[in-house]
Amino acid sequence: MTIRLTTRALLLASALGLAPAAWAETPADTLVVAHTIDDIISLDPAQSFEFAGNDVNNNTYDRLVDFDPLNPEAGFQPSLAESWEVSEDGTSITFTLREGVTFHSGNPVRAEDAAWSLQRAVKLDKTPAFILTQFGFTPDNVEEMITADGNTLTLKLDKPYAPSFVLNCLTANIASVVDKETVMAQEQDGDLGNGWLNTNEAGSGAYVLAAWRPNEQVQLTAFEEYWQGAPAMKRVIVRNVAESSAQRLLLEQGDIDVARNLTPTDVDSISAAEGVTIEDEPRGRILYMGLNQKDELLSNPAVIEAMKHLVDYEGITGSFLKGQFVTHQSFLPLGYLGVLEDQAWTYDVEKARQILTDAGIEGGTITTRVRDLREYVDVAQALQASMAQVGLTLNIEQMTGAQVLDAYRAREVPIFLGEWGPDYSDPNTNAATFAYNPDNSDEANAVGLLAWRNAYAVPEEMNEATVAATLEQDTEKRAQMYKDIQRQYQAEAPIVPLFQRIEQVGMRDNVQDWWSGGAVTSVIYRQVTKGE
Repeated sequence: MTIRLTTRALLLASALGLAPAAWAETPADTLVVAHTIDDIISLDPAQSFEFAGNDVNNNTYDRLVDFDPLNPEAGFQPSLAESWEVSEDGTSITFTLREGVTFHSGNPVRAEDAAWSLQRAVKLDKTPAFILTQFGFTPDNVEEMITADGNTLTLKLDKPYAPSFVLNCLTANIASVVDKETVMAQEQDGDLGNGWLNTNEAGSGAYVLAAWRPNEQVQLTAFEEYWQGAPAMKRVIVRNVAESSAQRLLLEQGDIDVARNLTPTDVDSISAAEGVTIEDEPRGRILYMGLNQKDELLSNPAVIEAMKHLVDYEGITGSFLKGQFVTHQSFLPLGYLGVLEDQAWTYDVEKARQILTDAGIEGGTITTRVRDLREYVDVAQALQASMAQVGLTLNIEQMTGAQVLDAYRAREVPIFLGEWGPDYSDPNTNAATFAYNPDNSDEANAVGLLAWRNAYAVPEEMNEATVAATLEQDTEKRAQMYKDIQRQYQAEAPIVPLFQRIEQVGMRDNVQDWWSGGAVTSVIYRQVTKGE
């Protein structure tokens, strides 16, 4: 029996010191999620590049290809495009769109809408545009390179890229298909509807945006005419709850169904709570150590090798990063094509000391600038302790995220400790930043490349291999190419992958088929159900 409390009853319960939360219960057809969503800047899929904004767009829009939340291991699958064909020379892909799909406005989803959406994203040239422009699209040529003809859409590419590379990029939110008629009716001063789409949506996804109150809440309602079937959860409410302890209490009381930002301490305390489960899901974010090659000491190959053995991998993941990260020593996250799962280094202070002794290095002082987040500071302090055992002094300077990022992009951080999250679901997203840097000069200003930020002059053969992997048509061969690149990278690179993030999601035990998006995409709600 469901007990519904009136406002008067709630006030009375509070006055009597009772706990009305014990009676709390979210509706059977509503999913209530606690998450930090204060990073949303824009909901326009051509502009949104923040985690919480992508969560919204992933559910309000469809793309030509996408992931099946009930079978994510299968990789990209047909979505609005029911099929595609690659030309013999590999320089074009033609998609056939699914018939009978409608936008939330009731307008039909056409190949024209899909072509226009991609053209629009390139023309607007917002932050995520590079995901599309890397295939040779520019604002000047995109209308000739991306075309619609009846029920088909053709992408003309500047090189014969691997089809898996192109298709993986088309799962990104910037490739969302937008309702052209609805958006262009809202255009102002040639902005292609960007101003309106910042706070509205015009998609065909499983959910319709009902409301967004910045820093407070996002509300979605089910699109009953959704082409894959109306979702079971008729409403999704995402509440901005910044504190882990607050999320834990709400979950214990039954006021929310899902808590997405729990600390290890709160996970431990809630694990035994009645009616609550914890689900571990690997995400794509890699916590790494960057050794700036502008630093004389850090540019010594012996120091690079020794540093890889001064990280207490098991001790760190077994204590303050417990449950939140796992040891992972390659730049491709688990879940990506071609990931290398080899553990190349172990924590071995004696080995590190011997490496330094053999190289004639008796000591030195190095500085790290660390964002003032608990996990980064704790890793820095653990590294500081182990470095001290071999005569190396690590000075730790804590800064805000913006301060650290500014210094890092200016190549001014000797040792960087932080995370990198993939921009799209293809292995090139990480290979092209960790293992590619064709111009290591200061003038190149290639701030988007982690190799450049750390002044790592990537060997020519590795640069060439990274480019070649984007052109390999055979997916199995392509996967092997990435494994080979990662092995060479592990052997010599001064940017050291350490751990992969795990999202520990707290849920009421009646929530079924939750998927946060794994390592490759954002959360998807349409498959979620609630049991009795």
